[in-house]
Amino acid sequence: MRMSKSVLIEQIKVAVRSIRGQALRTTLTVAIISIGIMALIAMVTATESLKENIRTEFSSLGTNTFTIKPKRQGGFFNGRRSSPTSSINYRETRRFVKSVESDLTVTSSIYVTSSAIVGRGSKRTDPNIPILGIDGNYLNVASIPLSKGRGFTIAEGEEGIPLIIIGANIEEKLYEPWETVVGTNLILSGSRYLVIGVLESRGASFGMSQDNQCLIPIPSVRRQFSDNNKNYTITCAVEDPEQIAQGTDLATGAFRMVRGDAPGSPNSFEISKSNSMVETLLEATSGITLAASVIGIITLFGAGIGLMNIMLVSVSERTREIGTRKSLGASIKAIRTQFLIEVIVIGQLGGAVGIALGLGLGNLIASYFETPFVIPWGWIAVGMTLCMITSLASGYYPARKASLLNPIVALGRA
Repeated sequence: MRMSKSVLIEQIKVAVRSIRGQALRTTLTVAIISIGIMALIAMVTATESLKENIRTEFSSLGTNTFTIKPKRQGGFFNGRRSSPTSSINYRETRRFVKSVESDLTVTSSIYVTSSAIVGRGSKRTDPNIPILGIDGNYLNVASIPLSKGRGFTIAEGEEGIPLIIIGANIEEKLYEPWETVVGTNLILSGSRYLVIGVLESRGASFGMSQDNQCLIPIPSVRRQFSDNNKNYTITCAVEDPEQIAQGTDLATGAFRMVRGDAPGSPNSFEISKSNSMVETLLEATSGITLAASVIGIITLFGAGIGLMNIMLVSVSERTREIGTRKSLGASIKAIRTQFLIEVIVIGQLGGAVGIALGLGLGNLIASYFETPFVIPWGWIAVGMTLCMITSLASGYYPARKASLLNPIVALGRA
């Protein structure tokens, strides 16, 4: 016999009254369920925020770029000792650029130091300014935007004119809001540079500020800081992402010739594609999501046991109510449905509280690492589904036991 809408509504009301009558036990059960869901949602939210940050940071390189770096230095790999490789130097980068410039857009850069001081008048920064040497193609290939001014021209990047592009934090530290930045002079580690641009604020990436750096031409690096024993990084871009494999093969052959790698010998350098780096990092974060899922499921399993225990106790304490309802004509289905509604309500309450706490905690962790605010809708749906499954699995046996009570026996026990 099909249950009418009015009967279902009445059963829901009865279930809610019963839950309110067992406030302490209900609260403890909701708390246990919410802890499991909170652990799951918090970890997933923080992980999704990290993934979004990875996508945002590496999307600036696009899917049409790849990077050439020196191979990892000596050590044991696959049981064999790997001989150390020499660093990529300035002459190699220039020879490579000339050999492929008709087919690829190439930029080179060199990391100089992370402890430089920039000054203007009586103002000084802390000795924690990273300096990066770049050429005229760097900003375009890396898709790094400027908030003011311009980047280096190809000629300026090759001639080493003392020009500088500064980060947003340096502008804030050395200039007042009403002052003009572009066209002024700064002192970088004792040398005077003309400011031609300011990088757009990009926040932090993996805990490192992107707004606290300075970019200068590579010849200026060689003149002031020296590039001996320092590695150059080469980034190449193709016009069409579908040409990335062809471009990689071309660059590999050209750079082997530049490095003098013998035929049949392994490359003395590594080529990494920007999209493959993103995939690798995203795969690394999947382990965190898996761990969160296991923690959440284990906690929910314990919550399910606690919920079943509460419902069994509830059945024992409410034998008179069950007997009275059955003697007045309540069907087995109606009794079973009432108890199932109770466990579902408790489970969904725990899920809602856990999701709210998890979102708050997850995004609090994300804000600490300065990654974006996210709401993982898919995982929220998974969390609510897990709560529903846990409720039904733990509540079915007590509900069935209640529905099969003999009304005469139930009234007699009361």
